[in-house]
Amino acid sequence: MSGPLSHLRVLDLSRVLAGPWAGQILGDLGAEVIKIERPGTGDDTRSWGPPYLQGVDGSAELSAYFLTANRNKQSLAIDIAHPEGQELIRKLVAESDVVLENFKVGGLKRHGLDYDSLKRINPKLIYCSITGFGQDGPYAKRPGYDFLIQAMGGLMSITGQPDGEPGAGPMKVGVALTDIMTGLYATIGVLAALSHRDRTGEGQYVETALLDVQVACLANQAMNYLTTGKAPARMGNAHPNIVPYQDFPTADGNMVLTVGNDQQFARLCDVLGHPDWASDERFATNRARVANRRELTPKLRQATVMRSTREWVEILEGAGVPCGPVNTLDQVFDDPQVLARGMKQSVSHPDLGEVPMVGNPIKLKLTPVTYRAAPPLLGEQSEQVLQHIAGLSPEEIRVLRERGVVS
Repeated sequence: MSGPLSHLRVLDLSRVLAGPWAGQILGDLGAEVIKIERPGTGDDTRSWGPPYLQGVDGSAELSAYFLTANRNKQSLAIDIAHPEGQELIRKLVAESDVVLENFKVGGLKRHGLDYDSLKRINPKLIYCSITGFGQDGPYAKRPGYDFLIQAMGGLMSITGQPDGEPGAGPMKVGVALTDIMTGLYATIGVLAALSHRDRTGEGQYVETALLDVQVACLANQAMNYLTTGKAPARMGNAHPNIVPYQDFPTADGNMVLTVGNDQQFARLCDVLGHPDWASDERFATNRARVANRRELTPKLRQATVMRSTREWVEILEGAGVPCGPVNTLDQVFDDPQVLARGMKQSVSHPDLGEVPMVGNPIKLKLTPVTYRAAPPLLGEQSEQVLQHIAGLSPEEIRVLRERGVVS
């Protein structure tokens, strides 16, 4: 194994997206990641389809959703409700650096697999818990799901068309963004705890919650409220603090303009054939444009509809005005910049053939991200892990299989 984290072993007891996303990042960076799954069914997302990737001979398949967050992992199927399964987890914890889990609050304590229990086995352990609402507070016992948290955390209140316009109403983001951001924050927390351990030898407990993360990531919209006391409203694709910064119609579709300063706006006006707009006191500064967006936006829309998206992108890029097309996913994965940056990858699997992957965006010069293994079939590495890490003999593993403890 190679990579900056190749000296670490991670025990990933999480499922669905936020925890597995963190585990995959750690795996991409070289850590050995062992994914603990329920015998027979495994991670919930194994059944979240269609679509499914079919194996080379049709005997195996994996859901596209499961493929999203489980590469560079080994699958070990253990029934943690069984005392012998719990003992296997403890053996693995003794040989691991990090545990990831996203059970409900107190869910692992009844199995003796909570942090306080496991740190007695391995005092240097970094134990990361991910929940919907956190380990304390009035909502701690509630289950949390991305869609629910997008609503409760305010994101849907600022996403979607404004009231009074066609299609108005709160709207969720097109991917489970809260889960993904929580996975990122969990990864950061684990790396910070590992850095502390490197200096002191101390392990520690790390926790993050979907609601906490969603509130933290409201960013400028949160500060717009906290500094004024006025809750932001939905604005469609427009920006509350910058104008023009939204989509505009073209002769054959749509494009996006992201004009970040007054100089870029002046260049935009020149290209559109209306240099006078840049000196008009209603539009000359961003502050004025924000105040007068209702007057400016229709003028811009009338101008942009005169050429195709490709023509506008070529002209505006040449003038130094940030812009771009609204790509569909087939266009994204055919984009020369996306391909040049290695964001489309594939990994070979003996039963599944060539498995398509989305690349990791972290670029490290000396210790680059590696794509060592496709997402595993359920229990694919059970025997290997139990023998080489837990120290079990083939006969012991056979007996555990017969009892349904492992598969």
